[in-house]
Amino acid sequence: MIGRLRGTLLWKSAPHVLMEVQGVGYEVEVPFTTFFKLPTVGQEMTLHTHLIVREDAHMLYGFATEAERAMFRNLIKVNGVGAKMAATILSGIAPDDFIRCVRDNDVARLVRLPGVGKKTAERLVVEMRDRLDAKTGGTAAPLEAEAGAPSMESNEVNDAISAMVALGYKPADASRMVLRVNSEGLACEEIIRRALQAGLKA
Repeated sequence: MIGRLRGTLLWKSAPHVLMEVQGVGYEVEVPFTTFFKLPTVGQEMTLHTHLIVREDAHMLYGFATEAERAMFRNLIKVNGVGAKMAATILSGIAPDDFIRCVRDNDVARLVRLPGVGKKTAERLVVEMRDRLDAKTGGTAAPLEAEAGAPSMESNEVNDAISAMVALGYKPADASRMVLRVNSEGLACEEIIRRALQAGLKA
């Protein structure tokens, strides 16, 4: 099991990053909660990881904090929730907000997440309630603030829409959510963050 990586960020394009660790490049899928905290390309970073081994692929998921990884590991134990959906859930809602939804039986908010229907949301509330503990409720500390000026707005908007589609939203819904927020002068990561927040409040 690969449980932790520390190395240089070579490339990032939501939801994937490429890290070089002692000469080896690791491609890691990360939820947006982690992607928003990534440093600039070329800087050192650390990810807590979880390896999924399948017959046709080895998939490595990375998280900014142990709390996020613990939440991911609890999510994939829920009946009908695989690694992809677990990462999508973490991308669409912060761990603390998810815990609040579970404790408040807020099924309505959970069904706004892509790929989560009413039955799945109800299962999440029932099965996750007993698994939640203080460790999974920790507040995520940033890896490092993103620096540098964003590229052209049109590219940032298009990249944000593509990332939302990769998250599981339909292209039309992704475009609507991204274009609904004030994206002028914003980097792709901030556009996605605002679109997700607006979507959960809608």
